[in-house]
Amino acid sequence: MEIKGGVDMHESYQELRTWREKVMPGLIPDPEQLNVCHDQLISRTIRLAEERVEMEQGKPPAPFAFYLMGSAGRCEQSIWSDQDHGLIFEGGRADQDYFLSLGAEIKRGLAAVGYEECEGDVMSSNPVWCQPKEEMKQQVSGWLQQEDWQALRHIQIFFDSRVLAGGKDMLQPVKNGIFTTLHEQPHLYQRFVENVKYMKKGKGVFGQLLPEQKGSRQGSVDLKQTIYFPFVNAARLLAFYKQLYVPSTLSRYADLEEDFPELRFYKQQFREFLQFRLHKAGESDGYGGVHYVPVHSLITEEKKQLKSWMKYGHQAFEYARTVLSKEGVL
Repeated sequence: MEIKGGVDMHESYQELRTWREKVMPGLIPDPEQLNVCHDQLISRTIRLAEERVEMEQGKPPAPFAFYLMGSAGRCEQSIWSDQDHGLIFEGGRADQDYFLSLGAEIKRGLAAVGYEECEGDVMSSNPVWCQPKEEMKQQVSGWLQQEDWQALRHIQIFFDSRVLAGGKDMLQPVKNGIFTTLHEQPHLYQRFVENVKYMKKGKGVFGQLLPEQKGSRQGSVDLKQTIYFPFVNAARLLAFYKQLYVPSTLSRYADLEEDFPELRFYKQQFREFLQFRLHKAGESDGYGGVHYVPVHSLITEEKKQLKSWMKYGHQAFEYARTVLSKEGVL
């Protein structure tokens, strides 16, 4: 699928930003097409960054892959998105400096094109996310053995990854290592559940929506914490168990349906929520507002629908936890 109105490969970051601002608002009604547009835009930015680094430092010293994580990895971006990405390469530590330079230029280019830098520094300019393939396997294995929440968060972030440019199969051996460890040490599932089970309440005891009480989002409902994450976490838990490589939440639900037909309902609810979120994002004030919706802007039917999605997201997560319990890994 190709987005119309593209520019040639000798473009600048500013030209890409202009193209983005022109094209993306018209794609709000179509989440799939919007994410295709994001992929094309990011791919073009990467190629520009590669050209700039090659002019200064020569060609890459080893085969590599650029991969996306977060909502970009899951193909669930809104019109606004921040950066979550990494670089994995053949070769060894001696080649890392080159790829860190490439990662820094990619970060700079994406920021210029309109993708905010990740507050948590989950970007290919960070050595944590820019590793030789064999060392990345060791790093991920180490995360699985650590007790702190940050290591578990890193595993979950990495698991929602997909290659956008370069060697398409370079992530698979690392994910295979995750599956092997979980099979050998099923007690780790309990740690994953503990890490994500605390969900922000979106409804009060009388069924009313609970908006933010202070700060710049006062009066707005946090869609990310109260609806989005419960659906995403449920699918991810079962994807770990069923050894699914696909990072998209909708694709995970679709693949899981064969064994767990009850998930078909939650897949449809999540799809409808993504459409609603995308529609509201068109009214937001940038990336910071993508996940918030002012209560006063909602009609009665929309408030009712949000409450239903909050309930279904929690149900989906509890269903995943019940499945893992019945399978004997919790």
